[in-house]
Amino acid sequence: MVLRVLFFGQLREIVGVAEEACLAPDEAKLEDLFAIYADRFPRLAEFRASVAASINQEYAPWNARPRAGDEVAFLPPVSGGSSKPFEDIVRIVRATICTEQIAASLKAGEDGAVAVFEGIVRNHSRGKSTLYLEYEAYEPMALMKMHEIGDQMRKSFAIDRLAMVHRLGRLEIGETSVLVAVSSAHRAAAFDACRYGIDTLKRTVPIWKKEYFSDGAVWSEGEKIPAEAFSPRRTSTP
Repeated sequence: MVLRVLFFGQLREIVGVAEEACLAPDEAKLEDLFAIYADRFPRLAEFRASVAASINQEYAPWNARPRAGDEVAFLPPVSGGSSKPFEDIVRIVRATICTEQIAASLKAGEDGAVAVFEGIVRNHSRGKSTLYLEYEAYEPMALMKMHEIGDQMRKSFAIDRLAMVHRLGRLEIGETSVLVAVSSAHRAAAFDACRYGIDTLKRTVPIWKKEYFSDGAVWSEGEKIPAEAFSPRRTSTP
């Protein structure tokens, strides 16, 4: 379906247009539509928690489904509101991860360091040449766990801003599969938090990798989920 999509204020400056016609899936919700634009313009993700949406000039919840021909608007906080702190960038995407743009969005005047980790697809594994990889995830749970990791990073390290983005689908050699980036006043906290973030993500977030070779494909065995990742409430017996 084709929708008329409007942007205002800072959102308009990020996207570069005030309105455009968007071809969206017929069953798309407002949150799906916003995610499409956030994949194209990663800085939009910073505003997700504070943005409101409307359909045909009426405020609408994020799970609302517009119809073909509807006018959809994404609205930043209105004038007179207080500014919000930076919202962590925690996302699962299927488009290219724009590392430079995301890292740049973390920088602020009080920062003295930005540490960036990129996981990229290499051309060999198991003693064979890799053709490409495919990633899949239990997405709602994966996002929840990624947010939990971000919360723990903030509790454990003196950091200012963070980004944690994982890509799904088919990835070619050299493409970025996962990004963890952290800004802080001092380099030690940035390094330590970044290392903690990627190591914990790899151990606990339900994302799986399939490796393709010229003679077939295999799922990566990965690491067994550690016991501390399980909630006592969920694992206890009656």
